[in-house]
Amino acid sequence: MAEVQHLVVMGVAGSGKTTVARILADRLARPLGEADEFHPPENVAKMAAGTPLTDDDRWPWLRAIRDWLTAHAREGQSTVVTCSALKVGYRDVLREAQGRVQFAHLAAPEALIEDRMGLRTGHFMPPELLPSQYRTLEPLTDAEDGFVVSVDVPPEAVAQRVLDALATRGVPS
Repeated sequence: MAEVQHLVVMGVAGSGKTTVARILADRLARPLGEADEFHPPENVAKMAAGTPLTDDDRWPWLRAIRDWLTAHAREGQSTVVTCSALKVGYRDVLREAQGRVQFAHLAAPEALIEDRMGLRTGHFMPPELLPSQYRTLEPLTDAEDGFVVSVDVPPEAVAQRVLDALATRGVPS
């Protein structure tokens, strides 16, 4: 059996994680996990009120995502999951999952993301929290299995960039 591969589509709010991850999950024929669905109601209420989450708020959320990845790995399923995964420590929790965990960091200048967030509706994450996300963001390290993809093109093209990067890393598409 082939090695289970988990792809974490990461980045700040508004970077296109959900849209790109849906395209990737479809193209790779993998189950999709949406990180926002793993947040407890208390976290959603804090963010909706414009209050940044603390690390203590995030640990149970990250462990729930990790456990979802592991559950799929035990069934031999590779996955795609969205998660901001802004800090190395957060990504370390996700890397505890069974299987190979890779990170596709969707990156763009703050001004571009701010413009995008101003156009979206119905999301609990207000644009006012974006600066705190950029302050929190820690770049991928050499010890992490991941790569950065610019989101300066439409989502289909971003997804293709991710697939191209995966192909160079030995992940079949």
